[in-house]
Amino acid sequence: MNLYRIASKRILSDTVTLMEVEAPKVAAKAKAGQFIIFRIDQFGERIPLTIADTNPEAGTVTIIFQHVGNSTKMLASLEAGESVSDFVGPLGEPSHLGDVRRACVIGGGVGCAIAYPQAKALHQQGAHVDVIAGFRSKDIVILEEEFRSVSNHLFITTDDGSYGEKGFVTDKLRSLLDAGEQYDVVIAIGPVPMMKFICKVTEEYDVHTVVSLNPVMIDGTGMCGGCRVTVGGQVKFACVDGPEFDGHQVDFDELIARNGMYRDEEQHECRRLKEVSAHG
Repeated sequence: MNLYRIASKRILSDTVTLMEVEAPKVAAKAKAGQFIIFRIDQFGERIPLTIADTNPEAGTVTIIFQHVGNSTKMLASLEAGESVSDFVGPLGEPSHLGDVRRACVIGGGVGCAIAYPQAKALHQQGAHVDVIAGFRSKDIVILEEEFRSVSNHLFITTDDGSYGEKGFVTDKLRSLLDAGEQYDVVIAIGPVPMMKFICKVTEEYDVHTVVSLNPVMIDGTGMCGGCRVTVGGQVKFACVDGPEFDGHQVDFDELIARNGMYRDEEQHECRRLKEVSAHG
């Protein structure tokens, strides 16, 4: 069995971890906007994670993930030198950045891990890139130096004002647009409500907006149908048609409802696993 070795591990915060995984074939083909699906072992669930970065020369793929369920907590417990059984990708459509000359890339919380490769790709093609990175508080700020290296201006906001500017990413975006900033595209990645309200702001200014969606996803091929979303009145599958879509066409209310369908079951399973772990 082909195992995928963890080349390095870095703790970004109490609940967020960065790992470089040795997956040469994925690293050679991956582009910004695509994702992988991993399994810890043959009994594990399939978990999608966006590709945060690649190093084709070293054959590694960088993933950044939040410890929210049993599988991501198990992954976070592994150390450099250990392995996972499955690491499939690249999946999904890559970002279509075209001839963008001026862009605003917005990340919310751990969504910044997905926003970073977008900013990096735009920067590498010579675009002017403004980045707005939003967090609840200073202690969970991630990727600050990485964003600074690929942006013309980096604006950090915190809900409580403990770092950067106090407020939400939507507040900063509106202030930039009010000041006359002209963007070819706004790319927003983070919690669904955040993306929804960013799209409401950009609609007012008629700015093209791209969002990266995170519906329930199982197989990554579109066959299971779990990741269906409504975009422009049509059913799309995020794993093959996306994960990026025109934010002004997304039915966010439906997406929010579908993402919460299994919340009770997920919480029940987390409690069960915690009890099992506590009793050895």
